Amino acid sequence: MPRVRKGAARTKARRRLLKAARGYRGTRSKHKQQAKITLTRAGVFAYRDRRARRRDFRRLWITRLSAACRMRGTRYSRFIHGLQKAGVLLNRKMLSQVAIEDPKLFDQLVQIAQAKLAAASTSAPARKTRSKPEPKAKAKAKAKAEPQPQPDAARST
Repeated sequence: MPRVRKGAARTKARRRLLKAARGYRGTRSKHKQQAKITLTRAGVFAYRDRRARRRDFRRLWITRLSAACRMRGTRYSRFIHGLQKAGVLLNRKMLSQVAIEDPKLFDQLVQIAQAKLAAASTSAPARKTRSKPEPKAKAKAKAKAEPQPQPDAARST
């Protein structure tokens, strides 16, 4: 039985690689091996930067919300905490859009958050505080003041 060579499949694979590498400079778009390396790196960068873009947008939304909250006399962290306690299920992107496009609605959201925090702080029990350990000097003075047990004379002999 004759040996099967991979001619058509290999050519097709090379064409697919070079087509994906169109627009790259020099040998990166002409030679199969260079194109393959370049496409792998491009894929790695694309994967990384898709996540970085999400991070950047979240930072932008938080910055906008923080500025809008400061204009209304509250802090971003207290605003978000109040909304969570109130059960408002809006993400930061939507809150940012509301702050820009509908300031009156955003004012209402701030009031809801502040009211929920005020209600939670009045109904919450007082926190337990840990007692601080005594300073070493006081502990030594206390130990000296207490009488030390004396060994029995009968046992020592």
